[in-house]
Amino acid sequence: MRVARRTPRGRERRARRTPRALLVVLGCLPGTLAVLALALCTRGIEDAVARRSDRVGAARPVAAHRAARPPVVPRSAWLDRATARTQPPPRYDDEVVAVFLHHTDSPNGYRCADAPRIIRHLYAGQTGDRSWDDIGYNFLVDRCGTIYEGRAGGIDRAVTGAHTKGFNHRTAGIAALGTFTSGVPVPRAMTDAIAALAAWKLGLADVDPRGRARLVSTSGLSRYKAGATATLPVLAGHNEGFSTTCPGAALTARLPEIRERAALLQGREPAPEPRKRAEAPRKPTTAVHGTPAAVHRKTA
Repeated sequence: MRVARRTPRGRERRARRTPRALLVVLGCLPGTLAVLALALCTRGIEDAVARRSDRVGAARPVAAHRAARPPVVPRSAWLDRATARTQPPPRYDDEVVAVFLHHTDSPNGYRCADAPRIIRHLYAGQTGDRSWDDIGYNFLVDRCGTIYEGRAGGIDRAVTGAHTKGFNHRTAGIAALGTFTSGVPVPRAMTDAIAALAAWKLGLADVDPRGRARLVSTSGLSRYKAGATATLPVLAGHNEGFSTTCPGAALTARLPEIRERAALLQGREPAPEPRKRAEAPRKPTTAVHGTPAAVHRKTA
């Protein structure tokens, strides 16, 4: 006689349900996997883009006040093989937060077509007589407003120059070709080009040309001892950081105008006009014939 084995009801129900549920799951599996894969893929792409954006944003924040880059003639236009010297690789800073303006202390009556020859002569003097590794200025501007690349390393990069003793880091040196002592006229084309160049270079770091910058001196031969922090104009003359008459009294006098022009090119608001001082009420003056009558009275 056979004895039938009893199966618990719960296990029997599960046994009955399992094939049916399994069929449902198996039937839906490809679609579910597709949707799941699509969702995971989309989420992964978004996360990857977000991480990349965070890294890019942290490394190079977008400047709010950028100016267009003016045309710059490359150094290959003035440096020939006969003059070029072997030099070490360029050195770089993280950004440019200030600009020093210079004059080259050379004759003013040159033809603009001769500017490359003049720059080549300056290069030969600085790398020869002074034993520098390259021309010190990052850029040079001639009387016609043409901008030339100076020191090697890349126009768009923060190349460490050799233009202002103690303050070559995080700055750019712009040299005006000529001598601009007191009373010497400064060409408008030159100042406009300097303003455009400073606006673009400082705009890469969103720096207002009319502001002030905190710079750390690296040499006691400057106006500040080594390691001291100096607060200088963002667009400054060479004489702000070093004891010199450069860039000359005439060009120094044009600096406020150059700063304002550069700020406007960055899209900044114009500087407010200085308030006129209220004139004090004038005291009434006594006319010649207004002498008190008592003075004219005849005495008996």
